[in-house]
Amino acid sequence: MQHSKWHDLIKAELPEQYFARINDFLNQVYSQGTVYPPREKVFAAIQTSHLEEVKVVILGQDPYHGPDQAQGLSFSVPDWVPAPPSLQNILKELAEDVGVKKSHDLTSWAEQGVLLLNACLTVPAGHANGHAGLIWEPFTDAIIKVVNRLEQPVVFILWGSYARKKKALITNSHHLILESAHPSPLSAYRGFFGSRPFSQANAFLEKAGSQPIDWIRS
Repeated sequence: MQHSKWHDLIKAELPEQYFARINDFLNQVYSQGTVYPPREKVFAAIQTSHLEEVKVVILGQDPYHGPDQAQGLSFSVPDWVPAPPSLQNILKELAEDVGVKKSHDLTSWAEQGVLLLNACLTVPAGHANGHAGLIWEPFTDAIIKVVNRLEQPVVFILWGSYARKKKALITNSHHLILESAHPSPLSAYRGFFGSRPFSQANAFLEKAGSQPIDWIRS
């Protein structure tokens, strides 16, 4: 897990041998059945967004559990896979807020320092939250703690009650926390639509002297 500067800082937040436990867990679940994302993409969020370049964190709960959807980045799917409902609503809000993104693969965000982090990094096929509470939360909480300690200002975008529980981990006052309802069709009209997180994030980054995110880049 030598991903940029992440490895040692995450390891310092965790109990002894926790990385070995994660590896054992992965060996077990991937040998027993279909698990998403593909194993080589489990750590895609921290592989794609280098720690020293993180500007925004968007926190999801767990990967999509349907075929070919999950790619290790929260809310993102490959362009050749239909966008799930929550992602459709994210792109709808983006279009109203900043402009139209023609691609629904969010890798371009990750490459610009948007950490697309799920709280759980794996899921069994067809079973949402199937790996919740088993191994991942201490690891992904450690990632949030590491980002919280960064000197550069970071925007944390927390959509829905699950993500908002992570607010307690964000203690550094020079970061910005944006909270709203989840983009799911069940809650998008209860505070997600109209929340304008993308323009708010960019305004904060520019004021802090950072390069804004090109949210509509394909």
